[in-house]
Amino acid sequence: MPYDKKEPLFVNPLETSKGLTINDLNKYLPALQSVDDLTMSKDEMRDGMFRGLGINGLKKIPDNSIDLIITDPPESPRKNYDERPGPVTIQEYFEWNEAWLAESNRILKETGAIYILCSWRYSGMYHSLLTNQFQLQSRISWMNENAKDQPKLPIWKNGLSDIWFATKSNEFMFNQKPVSELSEVDKSDTNFWGDIRSFETEAELNMPEDKPNAVIERLLRASSFKLNWIVDPFARTGGIGIVAKKMGRRFIGFEVDKDKLVLAMKRIDSE
Repeated sequence: MPYDKKEPLFVNPLETSKGLTINDLNKYLPALQSVDDLTMSKDEMRDGMFRGLGINGLKKIPDNSIDLIITDPPESPRKNYDERPGPVTIQEYFEWNEAWLAESNRILKETGAIYILCSWRYSGMYHSLLTNQFQLQSRISWMNENAKDQPKLPIWKNGLSDIWFATKSNEFMFNQKPVSELSEVDKSDTNFWGDIRSFETEAELNMPEDKPNAVIERLLRASSFKLNWIVDPFARTGGIGIVAKKMGRRFIGFEVDKDKLVLAMKRIDSE
């Protein structure tokens, strides 16, 4: 869908859009691609960033075509393009997650996997959701010094975030091999990542919604090969896509916020 000149350049024109210049806008705004206009088949897949709701984007992807999904679901999801994120009930949030996870299961190959990055507040919910639709394999906890999901009371400070690992079947790849051929667990493959504590590059520090590159790299290395198809239904400013492209994977990302999408396009294109 071509850019409508009647729309404002940015949704929040009074806020600073870090990392974008007028030249960037001239380059990337005309190149915006809409989920509404997206068509794919197994023989004609398309990588790139597309504007639209994550679940609508997932519906455009063919059955059994994706190798890996890595995503950090928003805690206040949008229901349409125009509505700003707002509070939802636990039941509404559960049903929203249930819907996009069903689409995720459909598009994954039989050997495919999904990683969900989440806070401790919703970790138990994803345990339940994934158990209903996937083969749940493990929960990973990593040292997140920038965790925002702190208790409301002055009690134990939270320094951890969770990653749920599930697969479509029990015939999946792990560390470049079919899991059925693995005889023992490597000592480094623990589900507590105490060695990843902080951001490593200045670019990451500029994007508060990004996760450390080392986290995404470890997931990609464990569950994908070069040229595999990676999907992030809630791509924000493209942090997962940047790492995927750097590691030679083919990436599909969806983001409804135009401001974030333009920045993501620039960041991924720079790799």
